Amino acid sequence: MTTPDTNIQLYLVTNEAACLGRDLLWVVEEAVQGGVTMVQLREKTLGTRAFIERARRLKDILLPYQVPLIINDRVDVALAADADGVHVGQSDLPFEILNKMLPPEKIIGISVENERDVLEAEQWDISYLGVSPLFETPTKTDTKAPWGLEGLRRISEQSKHQLIAIGGINLTNAGSVMQYGASGIAVVSAICSATSPYEAAFRLKSMLQSQAISDNT
Repeated sequence: MTTPDTNIQLYLVTNEAACLGRDLLWVVEEAVQGGVTMVQLREKTLGTRAFIERARRLKDILLPYQVPLIINDRVDVALAADADGVHVGQSDLPFEILNKMLPPEKIIGISVENERDVLEAEQWDISYLGVSPLFETPTKTDTKAPWGLEGLRRISEQSKHQLIAIGGINLTNAGSVMQYGASGIAVVSAICSATSPYEAAFRLKSMLQSQAISDNT
């Protein structure tokens, strides 16, 4: 398991459709050069072999930047590609099974959809909780009601884990998200659909760093 100070400040979750016809791997590398600190490869339509191949290619790109690669849902793909970890939702593999399947140094992130999920996760040795969705978002239509900022604050008061907020986050509201208890933000379209993924990531990262400095003064 990774240490609690793992840097997940700016987390990119990939969505090929959101890349507007541009190469996904190019978009990711541009974003990493702009300041993204972790990348989750999310593929709902690729077959297993193609998913593994894409994961391996992406890992090769991320390795020189020392940016971890997380695989969404698929533990088999994460192991085959030697990714840095996995992110699962509440309907995916239970933590107890997941923990046995993964080497101890791997990152585990789990989405929380309600207060019960948050309390249950307190007994687990995981790297972060994904607070999802924070706001309404068109990129995920199968999620529960949004947590909102007050929901995020409640979780931060209950949980020992790093909180990564996802869903409807962009440059205009990311500062508030951090003020309400998030350790970092995860974005999809705010970077993938930007005219310049590099510039979008750079501006988000700069804002997050400024917020962190302000919080510490």
